[in-house]
Amino acid sequence: MSTPYEILGVSPSASAEDIRKAYRKLAKTWHPDLNAGQKDAEQRFKEISAAYDLLSDPDKRARYDRGEIDAQGQERPQRQYHRSHGGGPGGGPWAGADTFAADDLSHIFSDLFGQRGHGGFGTRTAGPGGAGMRMKGGNLSLTLPLDFLEAVKGGKRRVALPDGRTLDVDLPAGLEDGATVRLKGQGLPGAGGGPAGDALVTVQVRPHPWFRREKDDIHLDLPVTLAEAVLGAKVRVPTVDGAVMLTVPKGANNGTVLRLKGKGVLDPHTRQRGDQFVTLRVALPETPDPALEEFVRAWTPPAGYAPRRTMEE
Repeated sequence: MSTPYEILGVSPSASAEDIRKAYRKLAKTWHPDLNAGQKDAEQRFKEISAAYDLLSDPDKRARYDRGEIDAQGQERPQRQYHRSHGGGPGGGPWAGADTFAADDLSHIFSDLFGQRGHGGFGTRTAGPGGAGMRMKGGNLSLTLPLDFLEAVKGGKRRVALPDGRTLDVDLPAGLEDGATVRLKGQGLPGAGGGPAGDALVTVQVRPHPWFRREKDDIHLDLPVTLAEAVLGAKVRVPTVDGAVMLTVPKGANNGTVLRLKGKGVLDPHTRQRGDQFVTLRVALPETPDPALEEFVRAWTPPAGYAPRRTMEE
């Protein structure tokens, strides 16, 4: 079975930027939108996405490199250390230890929080067994990988918590990479009747093959033919809401930027959407075209045409 590094075609010493670039390159080749109906491509894209999800998370990548989790992010069996009440070769209760009873933990916490109701966190309460400590439960932290369009549009996702529970989470539109969604009361249970902690879901947004996000705006490089740039044309342009028609003005140059108003990302605070900026990239045929070559040889540039003039001054 290939490792995540092999799937992305990078070395184990690759930088985070190298990993991101490798993912974007592979996604452009294997993205389902470009390979409609091809099951092999869909499976390949899933493998690429899973490898990127693991290696783009510094904590997961470090744990994988240490052998603590496998390529699917699942815990690998670790050696268990147990307490033994019989002495071992070195003498004492911890020597040669390999039986650490589970109820020892309850005794430890009982000593800390049951019999010592002072000096800790929370509210001290009295009960039949003596003083107790009312404490809020700890928080659970987890990472949720999202496709670019999922983060932009929002929606409902089912997440698995570390304790085995699953929750349906409503994700707001416009989530940025690294944003955290707090699920109140879905963390660890409290002690002594205290409230449960929260679950903190940190969003990890995968790069998109075409779209780039800058704040609430989306940027896209759009290839156009030489004829479309010279003569002008109406062309289809992908947006996060689906394709729309865009007018390429006559005489558009390579690098010309056109704006699609309101086709960006929704700002959750202002409820306003950003724009999409389309940069035109004139694309010549991949193989030489004799007719185009003949036309260019016969073409006489207009007076004053010197595209590198400022570089030569």
